[in-house]
Amino acid sequence: MRNLVSLFESPPEELEQLGFKYIEEGKVKEGLKLILRAAKGYEEAGNKEDAARLYKYLGYFLVKRAGVEKGRPSLLKAAYLYIDLIEREILKPDVDIDALDDYCTSVLEIFLTLSDQRHFKKYASEFATIYEDLGNSYEENNDVKLAIRAYESAFRYYRMIEDEEGYKRMAEKLITLYGQLAEEKVQREDIAGAADAFYELAKYTRVIFGYDIHYIEMMDTAARNYEKASKLAYSSGDLDGTTTYLVKAQYAYMLARNFNRMKLIGLNTARMLYQVASSHRSAGNDEMAAEKLMELAEALIGIGKTKEGIEAYKNTLNTLNKLEYKVRVRLAFLKKYAAEKTSNETLDEVELVEYHLKKKNPGKALELASKAMEEKEELEDLLRVLTEAEGYY
Repeated sequence: MRNLVSLFESPPEELEQLGFKYIEEGKVKEGLKLILRAAKGYEEAGNKEDAARLYKYLGYFLVKRAGVEKGRPSLLKAAYLYIDLIEREILKPDVDIDALDDYCTSVLEIFLTLSDQRHFKKYASEFATIYEDLGNSYEENNDVKLAIRAYESAFRYYRMIEDEEGYKRMAEKLITLYGQLAEEKVQREDIAGAADAFYELAKYTRVIFGYDIHYIEMMDTAARNYEKASKLAYSSGDLDGTTTYLVKAQYAYMLARNFNRMKLIGLNTARMLYQVASSHRSAGNDEMAAEKLMELAEALIGIGKTKEGIEAYKNTLNTLNKLEYKVRVRLAFLKKYAAEKTSNETLDEVELVEYHLKKKNPGKALELASKAMEEKEELEDLLRVLTEAEGYY
């Protein structure tokens, strides 16, 4: 084995790989030195993204092991590299919105970890403006989908710093664009797509009006479209599509507080899902069996059959253990709670969890969903039952 001094002359990719290997083997000090050297090597080579990633890893590792002050230098280094990457990205003719969002999120998470509210608010405000400008540009070019994605990010950043004027302005733009999208989907007879658009439209309507008749009517429209989509899927022999749309209809009716319709759909869907899941299991199709068992858990939780729902959830995890399923079961309980209590605050939490799920960040979504359940007296015990089902105790 070469000594560390000679290793430092190696390419950063090799140093990084060896550094993580050392840490896995318990040689933490040597591993961290190699990762730091790799980060510097990436930085010297102009590879700011990999450098930032490693400085961030080092910072969080040190925060966890030795406290915030030990991790501060590495985390600040990462934050300012990410800010450089943001500045570089927004100058490109075709901005990669997902990469930009990752950089922005990393910066804000770092300043939150460091309890640096001044920089957190400063950069959240700047990022909101960047995304609003991007959204305006996409809207001018009639690119509705990209405009929506940009405005949704701007909405989230304005929301983080409680800039009510900013996030309500974004909500109004999103209401217009999702309304346009829903209309286009209906004209093209894409009923499922229209239902999704109405669901999103309802969310931003609630931001302006609260949990009132405007939100309820829009969510009811989403539910009716999901129900219609399920009938179209059934008529073409697509039982997987049928059950997926029925569960979505069930929860949209629940949020629209149409509890009778929700219960009727939930009971029928649960019966169907027992058969569909069993059919996939018999065919050895574990992935689809797990998906249908998860939908069964959601359907049962929605109609108040909690014990049976958690049993279906256990069967889901036994078939396929996915982080996304852990988020979805928590969302089911949170949506039920929100609808029964007409709770704006809980719906804010639900929508933030859904945002992270849509962004393919299930780890963050799970953290937020668990925290939301933990803070509600009525859901605390259920969270314990879920963690037991997941094998933590």
